[in-house]
Formats: sequence, structure tokens, C-alpha cells
Amino acid sequence: MNYKQNEKILQLTDKSLIIGVDIAKNKHVARAQDFRGVQFGKPLYFENALEGFQTFIHWMDELAIQQEKSDFIIGMEPTGHYWL
Repeated sequence: MNYKQNEKILQLTDKSLIIGVDIAKNKHVARAQDFRGVQFGKPLYFENALEGFQTFIHWMDELAIQQEKSDFIIGMEPTGHYWL
């Protein structure tokens, strides 16, 4: 295992809320879990607009309070033409 990968793994703690986002043209879907893979709540579907991202931030903040998490790690994978 290389050094950079170890650094990334060490960022995960019991205080981490890990959020994966599946991006699309009009609507995105987010899921939240802890470092063990335990999922929290239901998926969030949100619009690709300011209002949608405000909903996303509010959802993250609420989950962090409910689950007593203080750190966020957000990952998304751009596919197709979303690389632009």
C-alpha cells in the first residue's frame, strides 16, 4: 500500500460522516454512512440547482447532529460529459 493511500485511510474516524453522491444532469442522489459501512437514513434526491444543494447541505448537517459526527468526507464520480 502506498503512502498516499495510507494518508487517505487515516482520515476516516468514528466521527466521519461519509457521503457518496451519484451525479447526473438534473438530479443527484446522496447516501451517508460511517467508516464501517453502516448506512444512515434514506437516500437524498436533490436537484442540480442552488435550492437542491442547499437541501443537500441541510440534510448533511441534520445527519451529522443525529449521528454525532463532526467530519464530512464527500465523494462523487463524474462520468461521461460531466468531466467538463
